[in-house]
Amino acid sequence: MTVSQSELKRKLDKNVQDNLYFDSYSDVTIHEEMIADTVRTNTYRTGILRNSSLIQGKVVLDVGAGTGVLSIFCAQAGARKVYAVEASSIADQAVKIVKHNKMEDIIDVIKGTLETIDLPEQVDVIVSEWMGYALLHESMLNSVLFARDKWLKAGGLILPSKAELYMAPINDLVVEDRLSFWSTVKDQYDVDMSCMSDFARKCIMSNDITVNLVTVEDVLSHPSKFAELDLYSVTAEQLKSVKGAFKCECFGSSAVNALCVWFTVTFPGGEEKPLVLSTSPFKPETHWKQAVLYLDEAVDVRQDTTVVGEVNMYPSEDSSRHICIHVDYTIGELKKQSKTFSIPDGYSGEAQQ
Repeated sequence: MTVSQSELKRKLDKNVQDNLYFDSYSDVTIHEEMIADTVRTNTYRTGILRNSSLIQGKVVLDVGAGTGVLSIFCAQAGARKVYAVEASSIADQAVKIVKHNKMEDIIDVIKGTLETIDLPEQVDVIVSEWMGYALLHESMLNSVLFARDKWLKAGGLILPSKAELYMAPINDLVVEDRLSFWSTVKDQYDVDMSCMSDFARKCIMSNDITVNLVTVEDVLSHPSKFAELDLYSVTAEQLKSVKGAFKCECFGSSAVNALCVWFTVTFPGGEEKPLVLSTSPFKPETHWKQAVLYLDEAVDVRQDTTVVGEVNMYPSEDSSRHICIHVDYTIGELKKQSKTFSIPDGYSGEAQQ
C-alpha cells in the first residue's frame, strides 16, 4: 500500500507534535505545579483510597504516570501490582521516587507511549489524570480509551469514571479596564491614544481560548451543563466532536463580554457518595483555572436575559492534541452569533501528572 505525501506529512507532523507534548513534561516546573495543586492531588488521593476495596490485591494501570504519585496512592490502597506508563523522560525520576518509597516490588515504571508498550497481564483498574485546559486541550483521554479497550478486564474500574463540561456568561472587568485604558492616556501624558481602542479590542477579544481565573463576582448566571463523557462507554470517534446545548438566565444588569467553560470529573464513591473534582469558579482554585471565550462585542443584559446556544469541541486540523471550540450563541433578542476559538500555539496544557 502506498502512502501519499499528505498522509506522510500528517504522520510526521503527529510525531513532531507528540515529541513536543512529551518534552513539555520533562521539566520539573509542570510537575511541581500539578503536585502543588492540592485540590487536584488530594481529590485523586481520596478518590483512590475510597475505592481501596476494589483496588486491594488487584492490578492497576496508571496512564501518563508522570512522577508516579497516583501509582503510589494505588499501592497505598493495597494494589498487588501497578504498571506506571509514562512517555516523557520524567519516567526516570518516577523510578527514583518509587525506589525512595520502597515500592519497586509493587510498581513497575514503563517508559513509553501507552499505544506502543506491552503489559504482561490484563488490569483490574485504570487510573489517570488525563484532563487538559477546557478538559480536552492536550488531554490524554484517547490514550485512556485505548488502554480501556486493550487492557481493562470486563467489569474493571476506571478512576475517574465521568467528566462533565459547563458554560456560563461572564463579565470580565479586567478586560473592560484594558479596553478603556487607551482613552485615559491623554489625561496622563497629553498624548491622545484613543485611536488604539479598536486595535486593542481586536487583540483582546480575539479567537484565542484564554486560560484565566474567573472570580465568582464575574459569573452572570447559574452554570449550564452542555456535555457529559462516560469513560466506560465513550469512543475515540465521539471525541472528534463533543457537542451540546446550553441555556443560561442572567442574574441582573451587567454586560456579557465572554463565555466561560470549565469541567468536573467524578470518582465512584465505593461505600460513600461519588467524589467530584471541580474546576468551577465557584469552587477552590485549581491549576486548570477556567477557559474564557471573549465575544467580539460586549452585550448588555438584565435580570433573566437568556444566553442560549450550542457548543462543538473538536481537535484542531493542525494538531490533534489542540482543541477548538465553536460556539453559536444568542443573547436576549439579538440575532444569533458564531465564533470559533482555539488555544494559541506554544501554550502548554497540563494534561498529565
